[in-house]
Amino acid sequence: MQSDAFTLYKLIILFLLDKVDFPLTNAQLSNFILEKDYTNYFNIQQSIAELIEAEFLTVETIGHSSHYRITDSGRETLSFFGYMISNAIQSDILDYLKKNKYSLRDEVSSLSEYYEAKKGEFMVRLRVVEKEESIIDLNIAVPTKEDAIKICDNWRTQSQQIYAYVLSNLLKEDL
Repeated sequence: MQSDAFTLYKLIILFLLDKVDFPLTNAQLSNFILEKDYTNYFNIQQSIAELIEAEFLTVETIGHSSHYRITDSGRETLSFFGYMISNAIQSDILDYLKKNKYSLRDEVSSLSEYYEAKKGEFMVRLRVVEKEESIIDLNIAVPTKEDAIKICDNWRTQSQQIYAYVLSNLLKEDL
């Protein structure tokens, strides 16, 4: 019985990832499943680990987040066993994605991370990614870890405005 439950958790994860054209973070996957009370956090993590091991998911670590994508093998498996996901659960997933698709995409498209470059200096990398391509990629040196953290936090909410500002100013004609 327990293996049937884990099969269902894995299929839910594959179904979620199959319905979006961008990666989802561990937090995004977990939040949906936990919000619906399908299972607990530990079962989700075990399911994700087994999906990665079976090569049904790929994972990319960016900053402090893991970003997951479904593989072709994962899609093939879902096509064979997707019938095991009830219509009610499929409907829950589709409704959730319909309501949250843009906020989920924004969360994973504005990426920020920092690291200590040398003693007393930090590098901050800020990116906006669309369809796996960076449309802006900035590296900024800052003097403190606190500054780096603040810049990363602000990037999540202001990246679109900053991108628009940079682009409009670089495209200006000299008058």
